[in-house]
Amino acid sequence: MSTEKTAEPTTLHRGLRSRHIRFIALGSAIGTGLFYGSSEAIQAGGPAVLLAYLIGGAAVFLVLRSLGEMAVNHPCAGSFGEYATRYLGPFAGFSTGWTYAFEMVIVCIADVTALGVYMGFWFPDVPRWIWVLAAIGIIGVLNLFSVKVFGELEFWLSLVKIVAICAMIVGGLAILVFGLGGGEMHVGVSNLWSHGGFFAHGTEGLIMSFAVVMFAFGGTEVIGVTAGEAENPEKTIPSAVNSIPLRIVFFYVLTLAVLMSLNSWQDIGSDGSPFVQIFAGLGIKSAAAVLNVVVIVAALSAINSDIFAAGRIMYGMAERGQAPAVMRRLSRNGVPTMTVAIMIGALLLGVVLNYTMPENIFLIISSIATFATVWVWLMILASQYAARRKMPEQETAELAYKVPFWPYGQIIAMVFMAAVMVLLAFSADTRVALIVGAVWLALLSVVHFLWLRPRSAASGVAEFPTENPVETPAPARD
Repeated sequence: MSTEKTAEPTTLHRGLRSRHIRFIALGSAIGTGLFYGSSEAIQAGGPAVLLAYLIGGAAVFLVLRSLGEMAVNHPCAGSFGEYATRYLGPFAGFSTGWTYAFEMVIVCIADVTALGVYMGFWFPDVPRWIWVLAAIGIIGVLNLFSVKVFGELEFWLSLVKIVAICAMIVGGLAILVFGLGGGEMHVGVSNLWSHGGFFAHGTEGLIMSFAVVMFAFGGTEVIGVTAGEAENPEKTIPSAVNSIPLRIVFFYVLTLAVLMSLNSWQDIGSDGSPFVQIFAGLGIKSAAAVLNVVVIVAALSAINSDIFAAGRIMYGMAERGQAPAVMRRLSRNGVPTMTVAIMIGALLLGVVLNYTMPENIFLIISSIATFATVWVWLMILASQYAARRKMPEQETAELAYKVPFWPYGQIIAMVFMAAVMVLLAFSADTRVALIVGAVWLALLSVVHFLWLRPRSAASGVAEFPTENPVETPAPARD
């Protein structure tokens, strides 16, 4: 009797199409950072925060192009962890992979925290942690379906967000041009410069806003994680990389410009989504309620993408022997169930934090996520730089998807990322991120040198991968 139906898969399924990958990346990046965290960035930099998003978006574009070059050349699961191992060394790959998983946990906690705040719009008397716990349970179940089902779900969740943002921009422009709506707020483009000037907090405010702005772009690197499950990665990855940064910059810059034109930037607080606050203040209550639904969908979408990404990066590390072998276990749908379970368990910490310190949690978590995100981006840039330097001229010429502005663009981007990490030290609220980051990297160092290296030496397994584990044909099963 054939056992084909009951045999467990040994590799991830390639079920993600180009539109899935685009919207997974959008779903991870256009979420809490825009709908909730943007208020923190606005308060830090004033209207000049628009420049910060443009500059930050340009740097992230170079990160994604660097990742795209490597992903097209060597598509694999948990890609940038393998690239760092291959081109920078075992510890670089180990720390990059686990820091990305750590980043996804922290970002998810920020997302579920924001979701709890959004629910307070309708249920102000219900404790936030209850909504956090419910969201974790729902998203955990959704991530156990096959990758194709996940891709379709994320496509539609992200589409809701994009349509809502476009509608918000059109509606906001209608209010500005035709004076629609009510309320007592002063509406006009002059809000961008009439309340303390465009650089309301000076150059220092612009610089300090990068600590929050870069958090907003976190998640775009999930494009590299999807390479192991992408159909025709040589086509889908470049298509996604080329479109994502421009779309995100467009959404962030134009959306926030409209928001700050509808109300003075000083009045955009953090008691809820600034999108909902704006329309509620303008007297458009029904629009505020609809937008609250949208930001809840946005948070769920971002959580969904982040759990997916963390699971795949841990799976890839297990393939390379940098994580426990149990993380390679796949369901019949080709889903790494153990990594999903680990993420759900880690996210329960968000329930505890929202119960014990609901007022201060978001800024602390977002700054820690910024450290982890920027570290991963720095490793991606350094990996691509090292890879290209070691590459023979003929192989370089044959690259199907080359990074632009080589090598000066990569060098400038790496300096920029290092500067963002230094910025975290200049604020008492974000300084904790450097402390947590230093402790985290120190812990990874201890684990690597006391556990991973001796184990690799004893087993005789090279720490550098010699082939793409996802591309290796699975052995026949009886």
